Amino acid sequence: MPTVALLTAGHLLHFELGVAYEIFGNPPREATAGWYDVLLCGPGPVQVGPFAVEPDHGLERLVGADTVIVPACADIDVPPPAEVVEAVRAAHESGARVASLCTGAFVLGAAGLLDGRRATTHWAHAAELSARHPLAEVDPDVLYTDNGSVLTSAGKAAAVDLCLHLIHLDHGAAIANSVARRLVMPLHRPGGQAQFVATPVQARGDHALSQLLAWAQQRLDQPLTVTDLARRANTSPRHLGRQFRSVIGQTPLQWLLTQRVRRAQELLETTDESVEAVAHATGMGTATTLRRQFKRVVGVPPDSYRRSFRSSEPATSRR
Repeated sequence: MPTVALLTAGHLLHFELGVAYEIFGNPPREATAGWYDVLLCGPGPVQVGPFAVEPDHGLERLVGADTVIVPACADIDVPPPAEVVEAVRAAHESGARVASLCTGAFVLGAAGLLDGRRATTHWAHAAELSARHPLAEVDPDVLYTDNGSVLTSAGKAAAVDLCLHLIHLDHGAAIANSVARRLVMPLHRPGGQAQFVATPVQARGDHALSQLLAWAQQRLDQPLTVTDLARRANTSPRHLGRQFRSVIGQTPLQWLLTQRVRRAQELLETTDESVEAVAHATGMGTATTLRRQFKRVVGVPPDSYRRSFRSSEPATSRR
């Protein structure tokens, strides 16, 4: 029987730990060929939200487990304990598949498991994860990443997606779908589907690019170029590119595309505008271009997104 070790160290978030325990600890009736032996592993009792959790095993039991699940950390500003980091590293070196849920990625990063690998976490903390672990390829948009022996997920619901993905890998689609139905979850959301991030709040006034970003966001319906942005910032396109990569973590064109897509999300959610009109309002030009870029960034077509996230009463109706 394969073992799934749930890390119960530090101040964890109870949702992610509870989700993993519920999914891996309760076999569906269809799993007649066996399920998982779930272990709670940690250095001692921990507070998980309002609950106290007493682990069944010490951290040393992570070594030898088939899968190690690292739940989310409640405070990413507090470094994970050295003994926890070492135990996760040792488990991976011993052959365990290690998966983080939400901000649990910071533990994997501290253990060096994200270096040279694609990773994600909750979009609000992705920039910090990238800054701390520059050798990782942090993708703030996807639901989860799978590098074989190292997997990471975004926040909350994406933790469920990753757990279901692991069951799919181990037991096949029919069993994974059975678990999903029990959880009243979609049968399958691929890892590449985007985190549906709201339009980001403007950077603070003392931000190096704050005024330029605000200026550009007011003109997303216009065909802005990097040259236009550089001219506005009174600098060269090359220097502006370096600034964007340093401050934003994207090139100017990547940032512009992201803002156009986020604005399109807002219009699809709150108005009755046609896809063609949304394309013009966001500087995409045509509905074909919007559909292609929107699906690439968000993971679903604009029409599907509107059906999922449509407000009950649109703010405007200008079809």
